[in-house]
Amino acid sequence: MFGDEKRYPSKSIAEVANICRGASPRPISDYLTEDVNGVNWIKIGDISIDDIYVTHTAEKITKEGAKKSRYVTPGDFILSNSMSFGRPYILGIEGCVHDGWLIISDYQESLNTLFFYYELRANQVQSQFNALANGTTVENLNTDLVKGVNIIVPSIELQNEFADYAQFCDKLKFEVQKLVKNHLKYIYI
Repeated sequence: MFGDEKRYPSKSIAEVANICRGASPRPISDYLTEDVNGVNWIKIGDISIDDIYVTHTAEKITKEGAKKSRYVTPGDFILSNSMSFGRPYILGIEGCVHDGWLIISDYQESLNTLFFYYELRANQVQSQFNALANGTTVENLNTDLVKGVNIIVPSIELQNEFADYAQFCDKLKFEVQKLVKNHLKYIYI
């Protein structure tokens, strides 16, 4: 993203954030609930590949199930750790996550949230994830592997500037997609 490791300091993710693995109450069917006061149960199916934020869940678990899981809060990251591993998402809701997710939290002192999101999605970081996962029997990530991944950590001012620009570009992308969709309606009448 910024590329020049001589100009911008490089740190391991463990140096700037806490990382842990999600946990599942078992059997999960004993802890699912339709109670509106249940705890959001965040699964990969709740998120599309293009999402940045997790904003809703299809299922909830009981408070007892939440005690046997990992609780996450808005602003935390979840990172898929198997199958389509290495995909980061920013939490916009509270909830619990199972062991198919890694949780990255307490990074805000060193990293702007959107900057960190785009850095985790950058080729430099994704290629590190791929190299680490390829060394395992089943391609997946774990907390120890992710802790050692190196990221560039420019000044917070530069990160904020980057995040503002990225957000502006995302809005433009959304507007263009909306225009294309609206114009396609007229083409296929």
